[in-house]
This record gives sequence, C-alpha cells and structure tokens, in this order.
Amino acid sequence: MSRRLLLLATLAFPLLASAAEPIGQLNIPAFSGLQSKASEVVDITLGSWPLALASKFMNADNPDDAEVKKVLSGIKSIAVRSYEFDSDFVYSKEDVDAVRKQLAAPGWTQLVQVHKRDRAQDVEVYVALTEDQAKGFAVVASEPRKFTILNIVGSIDLDQLAKLQHHVDLHVDLDDALDVDASDIAP
Repeated sequence: MSRRLLLLATLAFPLLASAAEPIGQLNIPAFSGLQSKASEVVDITLGSWPLALASKFMNADNPDDAEVKKVLSGIKSIAVRSYEFDSDFVYSKEDVDAVRKQLAAPGWTQLVQVHKRDRAQDVEVYVALTEDQAKGFAVVASEPRKFTILNIVGSIDLDQLAKLQHHVDLHVDLDDALDVDASDIAP
C-alpha cells in the first residue's frame, strides 16, 4: 500500500508543479459584475500566443518595431483591468486589496508606493524577482472613481519595459501616477 502511495505521489508531483502559476503571475479577478456599472472598461488578457503573433507582424527593419519585438520576446502574458465610474467607490476596495495581498507574497518586491490622502489615491509598483532577474511586473492604482491593475509575466528587462510603454498604450498613466514629491513616497 505504501509503495502505491509513493508511486502515486511521484507521478502526481510533476503534474502539480506544472499546474502552478508562473512566477510573477497574479490571480486577477474577472470583475464581471463591475462591467455594467463602469463608464469605461479596459479588460485585456494576452497570453504567449497572441504576443508571438503580434511580433510576427512587426517589421524587423523598423527600429521601433524591432525594439518592441525584442521586449515581447521574453513576455509570457499581459493582463490589464481598468475600470472608471461616474461616482465614487462603486467598486469594492476589498477586491483591489485582494490583488495587493498577493503582492505581499515572497518573491515580489515593492519598487514604488504612492499614497495621496487628500485625493484617496494609491499607486503601487512591484517586481517579481528570481535570481536577480525580473519575472513579473505589477501596478495597482486606485482612486475613488477608477482602479487599474497591470500584470506582465515573463523575463522582463525594466529598461525595455519603459520603452514599451511609449509604443503601446497599457492604459496605465505611470507618468501621472509617479509625478509626486519625495515626501509622497513611503520608504
């Protein structure tokens, strides 16, 4: 009996390991109940296949396309959830906090935290590192009438990612979100 259990455990372990989410991937809720309440919705989920397909249509002779293609080559998925509402706090703060809670897990490092109490605005930027290599990137931004969650999974060169923002509208205005005084940034 114990040999059968050992054999079963040995066979099942690789299946369980392969079913685990990739490093840097967040479990982002669908927020399906919010779509009808929002005045603007951005819901993007791109896996490796659509990203590879997009890179096939880029012109390797065009320097801008070549730059984007290089960035996309290491990315496994991009997910964006952004909702804007006509009134304050239509969404549940707990839904957004559930995503923030995932970013407290080992492997995630907070790069930026901005809290503006007078505008009830919070912006957090995280990176998932393994052996000093970025494997995930996340931004969670919330304010009374809007929230945005961005998650990029894969081998990410942060310099390249900054270049990608200028070529692709990821619907996260990092320039505005990060336009803060040094006193706004928590240590």
